[in-house]
Amino acid sequence: MILDKLQISHFRNIDDLSFSAHKSLNLFIGENGSGKSSILEALHYLGFARSFRTQKHRNVISYEKSSFTVFCSTVVVDGKRQKFGISRHLDDRCFVNINGTKSKRATDLASYLPIQIFTPQSSDLLLGAPKLRRRYLDWLLFHVEQSFNLNFQVFNRSLKHLNALYKSNQPVQALEYWHQILCENGEEISTKRANLLNEQLKHLINANLRDFLPEFCFEISYYRGWEKGCSLSDAVMKNRHRDQKNGFLSVGPHKADLRIKVQGVNVHEVLSRGQLRMLVAGMQLAQTQYLHMKTAKTSIFLLDDVGAELDEEKRKVFISRLNTSDTQLFVTAIDIKQLEFLENYNDKKVFHVEHGQVREEI
Repeated sequence: MILDKLQISHFRNIDDLSFSAHKSLNLFIGENGSGKSSILEALHYLGFARSFRTQKHRNVISYEKSSFTVFCSTVVVDGKRQKFGISRHLDDRCFVNINGTKSKRATDLASYLPIQIFTPQSSDLLLGAPKLRRRYLDWLLFHVEQSFNLNFQVFNRSLKHLNALYKSNQPVQALEYWHQILCENGEEISTKRANLLNEQLKHLINANLRDFLPEFCFEISYYRGWEKGCSLSDAVMKNRHRDQKNGFLSVGPHKADLRIKVQGVNVHEVLSRGQLRMLVAGMQLAQTQYLHMKTAKTSIFLLDDVGAELDEEKRKVFISRLNTSDTQLFVTAIDIKQLEFLENYNDKKVFHVEHGQVREEI
């Protein structure tokens, strides 16, 4: 999916902004506070229905406005131009528009627009909680495995019910229905995650890292969230007494993790901050490659403040690899000098951002 025309209204310091994007590379140059990161943040809403900078939607709505809107249309494919939009309101209501059809389900929009984001905080994928690494795998499964989203929703619903029953100390008979549903869907989720990683994704990550971080040899594995050698059902039963006492289920795919090590040591204990960012870059590039290989979909990749903690050679390698992987890029930088190596790229647009407005360089 290639974005063509974009319109952003009442989003942070952007009152009303319209521009046409390049199908390949779009550069946004501007000082801090100019609005360039807000443009990427608005695009992020199209793929995730949330910000990558704040957890509160009201924080991105312009002062004295009741809502914001992000609208886009895509390049013509098979004679059709697709149109998508999302609006968020101060009362947290969310409205999605897909080719004129309105919906309140943000996932309906996300399934059309595979958007990825790379920021100075992207190393949190490796430094942060396991849920961030589960989300890394689940983003791909959401886009390539049609049944995964249903497994995921049913599992989470059954987990919520089972935890509630544990907290109220219900008898065993009351647990069996949700126990069975949880274990069936939990096993499916775990199998799909492990297959995704082991069949091809791991190889793509390692291939990228041989270019990005050739000085290291990485060991990548998936911990499924319960002990080896037993089914999820057996693990749940084994821990039931303790879990009922604590009031929550302690085993299952909601406890899974993607583990990455160098010589048996977790990467965050070995790599520098900049090296961690390049590791994440290799992982995200692998997502793009896998998605295109499996579905022929093209990703929309947002790179915010690409100059932070990446030297010129690393920036060049990362952007060059993305640019040759059928990915539409939106890149921000404070100074065009941080992206001098792109001067020879003919297929691009350069926008100068100031006070929430953009001026295309001719």
